[in-house]
Amino acid sequence: MQKSLTALFFSFLTLTLNCQAPFPDSKEIQQFMVSKTCVVLDDGNPAYNALIKQAVNDYWKITPFEFIKRSEFAIRKSDPSYSFLIVTETSFEKDKSTSRYNFINLIQGKKGADLNEMPEICAFPLSFAGEDDLEYGYKIEAILSFIQKHASLISTDPSQTGRRYLKYYNKNIPEVGNRTILVREEDLSPLINTIEKIKALYKYRIEIVPEEAIIKAIKEKTPKTLVLHKVGPDPESKSGYCFKMLIGTDDNELYYYNQHLIDKTNPDGLLPADLKRLARF
Repeated sequence: MQKSLTALFFSFLTLTLNCQAPFPDSKEIQQFMVSKTCVVLDDGNPAYNALIKQAVNDYWKITPFEFIKRSEFAIRKSDPSYSFLIVTETSFEKDKSTSRYNFINLIQGKKGADLNEMPEICAFPLSFAGEDDLEYGYKIEAILSFIQKHASLISTDPSQTGRRYLKYYNKNIPEVGNRTILVREEDLSPLINTIEKIKALYKYRIEIVPEEAIIKAIKEKTPKTLVLHKVGPDPESKSGYCFKMLIGTDDNELYYYNQHLIDKTNPDGLLPADLKRLARF
């Protein structure tokens, strides 16, 4: 497939999260709301830098912001007057494949804290960290807009800690049937990689489309449409996590989130179990 101009080439190798960071308390949430958000750039990745700069300039409204180098992050991370939008590598204890994944993190500065201890307002799966040619760049604007909405949501009532998890947004599953889902064939497991297989499990509107159709739907904010964002491990790996998200093209809302550990029964990609869950409503 021909690569789009927004393809990402990630090199965020030094900032690693080994577990989920702590959820911010009410004081830390309020610190975020009055903070300046530092968007951490990658010195060796001009393509990513250009993309995130454009997205932040166009869509980030919740806090003032500025763009900084990773070296500056090390200096500022202990200052609560700053928050940070940063790409990190994340690993999971239950993942015996030791795969690492790129996440976009929104974290709050905290005195004396290392990266794993900084309050995490949102963490969104972006890609498998082992790949060096990723074509998720066209989704950055939608993901960034969602992160901003999520930050605003938890600021209204930090005591509802369930909101820290992306699975909180599965409350939107009943609305999925009212929208058209656009998916790439390569993001589907072999068990449901044709429309005929899908229709046997899912009665609502879903289309298998080329990447260009998904890019167009996001760019034009096509009404009542969802796109599948799937993050899996190295294609040669027979284990690891697969993350699956449905994002609205017209409202940048998250309508579905799920993850599974890959094995012989549950391969990489959207599974029949996902369709059955979505079709329940």
